[in-house]
Amino acid sequence: MKRSLLVATVTTALMSCSVFGQAPEEKRRVAILDFQYGTVMTSVQAIFGTNLDIGRGISDLLIDRLLKQGTYRLIERRDIGKIMAEQNFSNSDRADPSSAAKIGKLLGVDTVVIGDITQFGRDDKSTGVAAGALSRWDKFGAGKIGLKSSKAVVGITARLIDVNTGEILASESGKGQSKRSGTALAGDGGNWGSGGGGGIDMGSSNFSATIIGEAVSDAVTELAGKLANDNTKIPHTVIQVSGLVADATGNTLILNVGKQSGVHVGDRLSVSRVGRVIKDPVTGKPLRSVETTLGVVTITSVDDGSSEGTFVGAAPPKVGDTVKTAAQ
Repeated sequence: MKRSLLVATVTTALMSCSVFGQAPEEKRRVAILDFQYGTVMTSVQAIFGTNLDIGRGISDLLIDRLLKQGTYRLIERRDIGKIMAEQNFSNSDRADPSSAAKIGKLLGVDTVVIGDITQFGRDDKSTGVAAGALSRWDKFGAGKIGLKSSKAVVGITARLIDVNTGEILASESGKGQSKRSGTALAGDGGNWGSGGGGGIDMGSSNFSATIIGEAVSDAVTELAGKLANDNTKIPHTVIQVSGLVADATGNTLILNVGKQSGVHVGDRLSVSRVGRVIKDPVTGKPLRSVETTLGVVTITSVDDGSSEGTFVGAAPPKVGDTVKTAAQ
């Protein structure tokens, strides 16, 4: 009886480990653009004493949350910035679904996340501070003049954009409220960033210790959870890569294709060798090549025009062997 149970358990485990050749579903590639915060800019200036780019701070924090969840493959910020600079995209283009889709296609991702910060400040609406009356606040929004203790509240929304159609695949929101109350949303001391639209490190311990930091953290955590659940709504964009082995040293291969060809870290490319070329007997024109599959190379690093990976297979590859997108 015990032996039968053991056999059944092992059989189930082997089936779940893709014994029958069923590869695990590839994670969707996602690019997160800086969030827009124009509707709360007055509050930002009041709280911090200057116009800090909280949209970039929210974006960074969301990337961190999603990376820890492991649902998606996230594109690095420098790659996004490079594409936007090369294509002359302005900051306002980040909020436009069609422009976001173009950015996403150039990055080779499956979806782009764009969003807005809709609430950023106090839950106390009876403080008597009119919009623009920044003189009623001190440098850090401590509110020295008759402001009672209140909690911080942050609201954010995000949309998943299909890079092929510009269609909105999903729309989610997150809201956070500080557990503590106080008159100083961002604390009574410290420097959160440079002026003139400078960034703010919302992942720092100093910021997270403030009541506005608590609200931001809760809002982003809620939003990240909802976006992670939307992964099944995202169609997978398969980029067909075709290139050659430029160098083969042991099981480390250098390829002549990189980011510009749609290669990303973690990609699996099939490595083959052309055995013979079949030609038309009349014209002599090549009709097709007969190739032998050698194995698979998994990409470990990539730049614009080349990439490096680790090869696993039955026969060692050599310079000139072909590489192409592996069948999923």
